[in-house]
Amino acid sequence: MPYIIVKLQQGEPEWLEWRSQGIGASDAPAIMGENPWKTPSDLLEEKCSGKKTVSNAAMIRGAALEPEARAQYEARVGVQMIPTCLQSTQYDWLRASLDGLAVNGSSAVEIKCGESVYRKAATYLRVPEYYFGQLQHILAVTNLLSIDFYCYLPKRQPVHFSVARDDSYITRLIETERLFWELVQRKRNG
Repeated sequence: MPYIIVKLQQGEPEWLEWRSQGIGASDAPAIMGENPWKTPSDLLEEKCSGKKTVSNAAMIRGAALEPEARAQYEARVGVQMIPTCLQSTQYDWLRASLDGLAVNGSSAVEIKCGESVYRKAATYLRVPEYYFGQLQHILAVTNLLSIDFYCYLPKRQPVHFSVARDDSYITRLIETERLFWELVQRKRNG
């Protein structure tokens, strides 16, 4: 198994502490320079200062809709998905908080419940590029060949894509994240 399951409840203080001790999937786009809202420098400051990402109304709404979205996704694919925190057995700092992992570990889903991401995914019929690193990070941790990307908004048709593993991207991602994590450690240790 390329990972261990970490028994934490997403959103709880213990989970936030665990996240601060490594690089999570949502950090990947910033580290790779693909996040339009956060630069690598912003993330470095966040990791070194101990500041937590501030939740906005869209994030709170998305988190509230996630259980409903997961239930809809499960009904669609016929597989029970459990929100799960994973930590790589190869790289201690490589972590991921999955919106859903199949009970047998055979598949994973990333759920998005925001208006903007839904609109872009539905209009362009693909995953917005600023989520690619997040999805590949999850595939790096799980060693799966693909991950489902599921956009959900109540009273709208869900948008559902399967995203394949990109090993050349993952190689670059892991090296870039490793260097970033070394920088975090140096800055933290003064």
